[in-house]
This record gives sequence, C-alpha cells and structure tokens, in this order.
Amino acid sequence: MADQTDHFMREVQDEMRKERLAHIWDRYGIVIIAAAALLLLAVVGYKFAEYRNLGAREAASREFEAAADLASKGKAQEAHKAFEAMLKGAPAGYGALARLRSAAAFAAEGKRAEAVAAYDAVSKDTSADALLRDFATLQAALLSVDSADWTEMQNRLKDLTNDTNAWRAPARELVGLAALKAGNQDEARKAFEQILADNAAPPSTAERARILMTILTEAALAKGAQPEGAGAKLGEGTVTK
Repeated sequence: MADQTDHFMREVQDEMRKERLAHIWDRYGIVIIAAAALLLLAVVGYKFAEYRNLGAREAASREFEAAADLASKGKAQEAHKAFEAMLKGAPAGYGALARLRSAAAFAAEGKRAEAVAAYDAVSKDTSADALLRDFATLQAALLSVDSADWTEMQNRLKDLTNDTNAWRAPARELVGLAALKAGNQDEARKAFEQILADNAAPPSTAERARILMTILTEAALAKGAQPEGAGAKLGEGTVTK
C-alpha cells in the first residue's frame, strides 16, 4: 500500500511539474527562444571576428615582411611607402612595428633627423605596446647622443632608467655616455655603477661600463697626482698620462 501511495505521489508531482513547465513556456517561451538566438548570434559573431582578425594579422605579417625585405635590399623609398601603407589598416601592434622598421630604414640611410622623428612618433603613441614605446625612446636617444645636450638626454631617458624598466641597462649606458660628453664625470660614474650593480644587465653592457669606470678612475687618479690644471676632464680634452 505504501508503495502504491509513493507511486501515486510521484505521478502527481510529475504532472504538477509538467503543468508548471507548460505554464512557464506559455508565458516566457518567446523570451527563451530570443535569448537562445541572441546567444547563438553572439557566438557566431565572435568566431567571425576572430577569423577576420586572424586573417588581418596574417595579411599584415606578409605586408610587413615584404616591406622589411625591400628595406634590407636598399630600396628605401619603396620600403617607406610600404610601411606607410600598413599604417592605414594594419591590426593593433603592426602599425607600431611598421613605424619602428621605417625609422630603422631612415637611420640606415643616414637620415638621422627623420629617424629620430619616426622613433619619437612611436614613443608618444599611447595605443602602442609600452615595451615598443620605450624601445623607440631608447633608439631616438641613441641617435641623438652626439648632438643633444645633457638636459635633453636626461629628459629623453629619465623614465627608462628606473629599476623596473626592461631597457634600463642600455638607457643607463647612454646616460653615462651623455654625461661624459658633457664633462659630468659624477653623473657618468653613477650611471656606470648602476649598470655594474644590476645582475640583469647584459654582459656586454656591463663590460663596457667596467671599462669606462676604469678610465674614469685612472683619469681621477692622474688628475690628483698632477699640479692643478695639468690634466683635462674626460670629454673636454685629452687626459694627460
């Protein structure tokens, strides 16, 4: 008897659930269908956009390689035109790469002012990746070190020399060289000491810093051992031995 009662109750509950589902469907069926359709459209739209983006990136990659090949073959004007054409429709990231490669082509041609301007444009582009912006800043400073004064070099490199920047070692090296050029041996020594204290500094950069520190030390010792005015500052003349 108990089994029959349980069976009966289950049938009643099943019927009640069916009635509730039917009621819900009658009331909200259109909404459910619409929501499902929207979800399907969203998935299809996402996949289509993903496909288009992939296609655009592949096309941009081919265009970039073709333009870079022109630059490597010395066809500067054609390369600049190809890189410029990429800026109009290339996916995010490729525009900055195209400008960087175009700037490098200008530098290879000996057109330093145009190269610096191109690098500066990338460094100021907030839509570009931060690493690429900093690289552009570094390259512009490298091309400017012979002509820029100490203040300009400080302003160009101040954000790159902090302890967390990926380009801090070469940036500090440029600061040191600019300081030497300006006759500011204290700032030069400070920059080279920072490189030598940085375990992440590239070995070649650290070796150059070590050599320059040795030169600075020898110059200071020579100056201290001579009568006043017998020697000259490094960067302002020949050091008397």
